[in-house]
Amino acid sequence: MIHYCADASIIGTPFYIMERVSGRVFTDNALPGVSGDDRTAMYQAMADTLAKLHSVDIDAAGLRDFGKAGDYFTRQLLTWSRQHDALRLPESQDADRLLGWLQEGRPAARDETVIIHGDYKLSNLMFHTTQPRVVAVLDWELSTLGDPMADLGYNLLTWLQRPDELNGLGGVDLRADGIPEMREYASWYLTKRGLPLDVDPFFIAFACFKVAVIFEGVVRREAQGVGTGTTAQHSSAYYAQAFARHGLDIAGLQS
Repeated sequence: MIHYCADASIIGTPFYIMERVSGRVFTDNALPGVSGDDRTAMYQAMADTLAKLHSVDIDAAGLRDFGKAGDYFTRQLLTWSRQHDALRLPESQDADRLLGWLQEGRPAARDETVIIHGDYKLSNLMFHTTQPRVVAVLDWELSTLGDPMADLGYNLLTWLQRPDELNGLGGVDLRADGIPEMREYASWYLTKRGLPLDVDPFFIAFACFKVAVIFEGVVRREAQGVGTGTTAQHSSAYYAQAFARHGLDIAGLQS
């Protein structure tokens, strides 16, 4: 953003002006039409960009009041469990099981508080017009302060989703396509930030639960006649159940 104007009298509403950036946005995580070497480099760039975002000094940037600090997942679990209770679908047993596991297995609160994007994924990145490097990060509506593992866990959902589930990578021959395995990708981020090379399954499972509840909300809005404009291959109810099941898989609870 270059400038924000709160004066609604100019064009009828507050507005902002942002920089125009030229580049490519990919909605398919398999990156069709891209060479294998460039796919590898683009996934590396995605991991590096997330690490760079989480390394921003929030005090130096004047963003200490951008969100709450401390025990992020306790607050988030309370928020999303309440949402789930309010939006519950008839087939919600898997989400219930996943929530119980999350509440029982929540790791100890971490001290680190960083800027988190909230919706960090490949389709929210813009790549250079010809080079495999990130030139912009898009869609900051969910950004706040919080635990960086929330962003990483959400980012890793791509490897759980099947190609027919919002263009995921589940079941794709990753090596043949030059795309890293989930663990390898996570290690790129963790190495860049000097963190242990293990991701607690809780963080990925929590992201699954959050997305499942979001789709529960979509189902409820659709029932009220409020369109979502989605072009997904499955119904919203399918996705609510699918992400709950993915979370159970990560938690090791699927039979």
